[in-house]
Amino acid sequence: MIELIRTNDIVLISWLTARLESLNIDMVIFDGHASVMDGSISAIPRRIMVLEEDLAQAQELLVEAEKIRTEEGYGFD
Repeated sequence: MIELIRTNDIVLISWLTARLESLNIDMVIFDGHASVMDGSISAIPRRIMVLEEDLAQAQELLVEAEKIRTEEGYGFD
């Protein structure tokens, strides 16, 4: 598996998880438990991992997310 993104943004993580699942792209979230253990300081970002053969399609979702965030005024921040 290869890292798609590393973030503490739980809204973005939730959105990406749903979109990846809708496209039947397998993914795993690394460091989720460690991130929860650090409390609210967000010292440990979660890593969303996908199969290498799915990386290009998954990266297109990141472009879609950025477009939603900037053009439509929805924030993942």
